Amino acid sequence: MQTTKGCCLKALIKRCGSGVAGLLVAQGAMAASWTLGALPSYFSGKYGTQSTIGILYVPTYLQYRNSQWRLKLTVPYMAVSGLPKGASLSGGTVAQRGGSAQTANPSGLGDIWFAAHYTLLPEKGLMPAIVPYAKVKFGTASAADGLGTGRNDYEAGLGFNTTIGTNVFPFAHIAYRIVGSPPGQSLQNIMTFNGGASIALSPRRIFTLMYAGAGSEQAGYAGPADIIAAWNFNVTRAGTGFQVYVDKGLSSGSADFGGGVGGQVVF
Repeated sequence: MQTTKGCCLKALIKRCGSGVAGLLVAQGAMAASWTLGALPSYFSGKYGTQSTIGILYVPTYLQYRNSQWRLKLTVPYMAVSGLPKGASLSGGTVAQRGGSAQTANPSGLGDIWFAAHYTLLPEKGLMPAIVPYAKVKFGTASAADGLGTGRNDYEAGLGFNTTIGTNVFPFAHIAYRIVGSPPGQSLQNIMTFNGGASIALSPRRIFTLMYAGAGSEQAGYAGPADIIAAWNFNVTRAGTGFQVYVDKGLSSGSADFGGGVGGQVVF
């Protein structure tokens, strides 16, 4: 979660765009930079199943950005408890529910994500910045263990951000995701969306509150909906620092609760 002028909470840890954990992304023009970080997180809930599922999600990410582009690669490790047999995750959250009372505790590499954001129109007066973006979820997580579907997902969307006064930074994102469905699983494409605002309490202390939601990849179940609060403290002006966040699920398709603590180095 890095910031200079302002920030918005991107949901890419749990659902990568509609999820509840993520990276504080700077708004406005800036010098080119690289960021290396990690944000270990834990989520617990039933996700519409009969079992309480615990998900430890540890993403390590490398990001490049300049005044127009932001490119990010995320490689996660996962450890799951209480996953029903026949259920599968996608991008760190439950996509397909299984009907078995038996559960498993798989762990290993999660789905790798690559995202590209481009500032098409910068913020000007009352007009917000317009930032189209595209994401690919590579199906690298084990489908046999239920850690993933084994299929790629593709997402395209638009981001909007602006400034109110000197320290309030509202943002919103909406996107459409083409979901890869393996044989025997009729997963459906979904819309993802989030919105909120970041408040710079000082140049190095930022508080973010946001709502994130999405459609359900499995018909007949509620889509995820979450409210997230995040706190970011930058040790350097460039954005090296620490972050902590908490997540409260608002639907049966979400975790009951979650949160994480991490950090990043900007160079």
